Amino acid sequence: MKNEFYAAAQAIEPQLTQFLRDIVAIPSLSSQEGDVAKRIQAEMEKLGYDEVFIDPQGNVIGRIGNGSKIVALDGHIDVVDVGELSNWNTDPFDPVLKDGVIYGRGTTDMKGGVAASVYAGVLLKKAGFPEDVTLYVTGTVQEEDCDGLCWQYIFNEDKIRPDVVVITEPTSLKIYRGQRGRMEMEVATTGISCHGSAPERGVNAVYKMADIIKDIEALNERLEPVDPLGKGTVTISHIRSQSPSLCAVADGCAIHLDRRLTLGESEQTAVQEILDLPSVKKAGATVTVLEYDVPSYTGLVYPTKKYFPCWQTGEEELPVQKAVEAYQSTFDGEPEVSHWTFSTNGVATAGLCGIPTVGFGPGHEKFAHAPNEEVEVEHLVRSAAFYAGFVEAYSK
Repeated sequence: MKNEFYAAAQAIEPQLTQFLRDIVAIPSLSSQEGDVAKRIQAEMEKLGYDEVFIDPQGNVIGRIGNGSKIVALDGHIDVVDVGELSNWNTDPFDPVLKDGVIYGRGTTDMKGGVAASVYAGVLLKKAGFPEDVTLYVTGTVQEEDCDGLCWQYIFNEDKIRPDVVVITEPTSLKIYRGQRGRMEMEVATTGISCHGSAPERGVNAVYKMADIIKDIEALNERLEPVDPLGKGTVTISHIRSQSPSLCAVADGCAIHLDRRLTLGESEQTAVQEILDLPSVKKAGATVTVLEYDVPSYTGLVYPTKKYFPCWQTGEEELPVQKAVEAYQSTFDGEPEVSHWTFSTNGVATAGLCGIPTVGFGPGHEKFAHAPNEEVEVEHLVRSAAFYAGFVEAYSK
């Protein structure tokens, strides 16, 4: 290893590991992150951050420095639920450290990245913080329910506008530079109810939906891949109907679409694809892009459309080049540059706000949302070192 940041990160491994275990032990579903936000705030204050605050939405934000180059390390602090508890070998909220691996809900997705970014500030302060840099470390809320909503708020309301954002979601210690986007749509059909004993008297909205379902399945098959992010996809994730009674013909039916967006696809193109389906036209179905308006744990409601754009940062662009430089100066060897399969807050930082964004984080995507979620301690150490190295590289 070449850089002092790695050795320094190894030296603080016990504190870093304990901090992660502390915040994993605090359950924090979306809109229920208040207790873990306070714990992170307390750690930042203990570690000597220049400023620490929780904003009106509930995001915890720590600042070091006051230079002209503004860098943000972002990690969300909410987690998904545990699912079927019998699938877990340990208590999801009683994190276990065994053979260099920590197990528990949120270890990979993504309190590991949060813990490593918080302690990256310590490494930088010990090494002599770069004079012309401002570093924000953010623990953001509601990402699991609405990716990027937090950064829409931070950008628009807190008026924090970084020059670059590093998303600390799991990347298997690779540098990631983009992801597919996503959006949520509802397709609805209407019918005419009648008594179920004589269905010919009515018009069944579910039957009208049947051909639409087949057309959407076929649409997914013909969507074309686009390098480097792959193909967009569309799938039906929920279906419901309504009728006056279970002994009546359904007069309404709706399906929920999970649409993943690749390069060149947008809200407009995705909606038009559905409207153009012959079955949608025949049924007179409506297509609606849904909205998110769930209160945060502070009670604040910040509505947004459930459209989260695809984004990528070019390999030749400064953030990727600085990330590669930071990796090379911190570790032996060359980094692998790739992209996420899932969605992150980058949909807002890069996709909506236009802030150059890259990713690097501890753990592996495959453990996200899964039972027996885990992260390697070595990944935490290396991530903390990388974040410090990135800030130093970006200061030059």
